[in-house]
Amino acid sequence: MDSTLIKEIEEKAIVWFKNSNQYVVVEKIVAKIIQKIILKETTHKIAKYIEREIEIPFEEAFLFINDIEKKIVVPNTTSTNSKIKNTSYQIPSIFAFEKLYAINSIIIKVEFSNEFELSLIHPKFAHLEVKESSEINFCFQVFNAKKETFLILDDTFIGAWGKEDIHYFQGKFSMKIIESIYKKSEEEWMGVFHASAINYREDSILILGDSGNGKSTSLALLQTQGFNCIADDFVPIDNKNKVYAFPAGISIKPKALDVLISTYPELKNSAEYHYKRLNKTVRYLPPNSINYSKKLPCKALVFIKYDRNIEFKLTEISNLKAFDSLLPDSWISSVSENADVFLTWFSSLPCYQLTYSNNEMMYDSIKRIFEDEV
Repeated sequence: MDSTLIKEIEEKAIVWFKNSNQYVVVEKIVAKIIQKIILKETTHKIAKYIEREIEIPFEEAFLFINDIEKKIVVPNTTSTNSKIKNTSYQIPSIFAFEKLYAINSIIIKVEFSNEFELSLIHPKFAHLEVKESSEINFCFQVFNAKKETFLILDDTFIGAWGKEDIHYFQGKFSMKIIESIYKKSEEEWMGVFHASAINYREDSILILGDSGNGKSTSLALLQTQGFNCIADDFVPIDNKNKVYAFPAGISIKPKALDVLISTYPELKNSAEYHYKRLNKTVRYLPPNSINYSKKLPCKALVFIKYDRNIEFKLTEISNLKAFDSLLPDSWISSVSENADVFLTWFSSLPCYQLTYSNNEMMYDSIKRIFEDEV
């Protein structure tokens, strides 16, 4: 497949570059110019094309092409001679913590060298912990060396990350969990999205929003109303456009406790975790039920926001606006075929902005989206 992909959405075009695995939203004419540059057409020929298409002087068209090549094409197509990370390491002979987790009928053992590494992973999986098992299916080892956090899976080096990149470690760990429990390699996943996902009947919806907007709280509320939790914060979708369950706990911030504690009294005495680097404090609520056998199509993207000053407002938004919010915290596969799947999948999805303070109206609107009544 080509080194670039172009998908026209509404009045713009999205260009994907294989080398950088980056998506750029541009005017349609710019996308055509990028395509011609990639195909090695001469600047003179492209300038003649622009001169005809948008009726600007040849000299101005020439400068326009050079600007696009310099600012967009070259940075996303030029290979960088990045320094290969030194992967030399020595696995500790003793680990401070050992945890066993039962996930989708398999047992995963994770060994942690210190409390910091433990805090990065264990809280959100604590509800899956088992005390003993006669069989271990996968063994993860997490340890600190050379001021980096190392991840080893079944004696295979996966990666090493400094503290400034620790969120990448957490993402990679979660990715290896879904590969293990579903027996699917990284190349078989279209992407992972920073969202919550709920299921109703045979469909799913992704709930998105900036941190603090209430997507996890909404998920916790919705699963008391006949909706099933699929995932919170980390939603994997395979290259067949199917949403898979991820069993991490639902993260609950202190300001949501008053809303949820009557429904989930166990939150009152649950452990509280303080993440200084992220400047947040959370408790984790186990999902009511996780069905690993269901692989569900996605019905819509819903960007949610709790606002005590607005009782209820639901509007359909453009895919381009949704794209700007969806992409920054998402991981999209760098495999060309998967990038193509992503662009086709995303461009066909209805997208909504839901702002609310009335829970009942929020429940009703989500159900109406599932039932095609919006």
